[in-house]
Amino acid sequence: MRVDILGAMPIALPQAQVLPATEAATYADWFACLAEPVRVRLLHAVATSPKGITVGALTQVLGTSQSTTSHHVRKLADVGFVHLRKEGTATIVTVNEACCAGLPHAADAVMGLLAQRPCCPDDVPADVTVRALEPGDWAAVRRIYAEGIATGIATFETAVPSRASLDAKWLPDHRWVAERDGEVVGWTAACPASTRECYAGVAETSVYVGAGQRGRGIGKALLRKQVLAADDAGLWTLQTSIFTENRASVSLHHAAGYRTVGIRERVAQLNGAWHDTVLIERRSPVR
Repeated sequence: MRVDILGAMPIALPQAQVLPATEAATYADWFACLAEPVRVRLLHAVATSPKGITVGALTQVLGTSQSTTSHHVRKLADVGFVHLRKEGTATIVTVNEACCAGLPHAADAVMGLLAQRPCCPDDVPADVTVRALEPGDWAAVRRIYAEGIATGIATFETAVPSRASLDAKWLPDHRWVAERDGEVVGWTAACPASTRECYAGVAETSVYVGAGQRGRGIGKALLRKQVLAADDAGLWTLQTSIFTENRASVSLHHAAGYRTVGIRERVAQLNGAWHDTVLIERRSPVR
């Protein structure tokens, strides 16, 4: 208890939370590395070069000497912000996609912002209708699933599951499609995260948007419907894992009230390559 300086009424202060020492040390290393403005500019240049960039090109972009650029690149590599590979005599610098999610997570953790986020944005497109999946929608749903697989950053699946397997897995009241101009352009669905009774209110979610329809608010409309219906039905946690490379999907889910839980490193292989995923979840404000 303390006495407020504006009066004599005692004010009860909330119990402070303590960040674990190991997490604090890791985040301190990250922030210390980025305390140098040149490294911040360098990391930005690398992150906006999807196929990588040479140290020589970075030298030209930043207007620094070769030795200065190499020094800062090594510092970023030491803490895991970038990857380095040799191609002949050139050093190619690529961003570590995990840090694209890890850095915001670190900032949220330090600032205590990992509590439930509000849902949901109201600015969904007026020309998109989200409705329950009907039997006639399955062909479109599976086609859109295949288009997601083709991106290489949507799922570890390499072939579209059968209608029967999806129908058996998905919760009957939590499968939705988005329509625009009478065409199914996206879908979202939820399935039980576990068969154990104690996890009856926890569901694993998926959302896919057709190849020619992305970036037009369809995913936003689908997730809004998904989370509001889940709240009404008493589901208390929605969770999903997203490839760290799929930054658009992470941002989309954050806008729908999901929060980053952490990074699952090298969790599975796709076509012989290991991938990290971001584990995110949404806790219902109803429960």
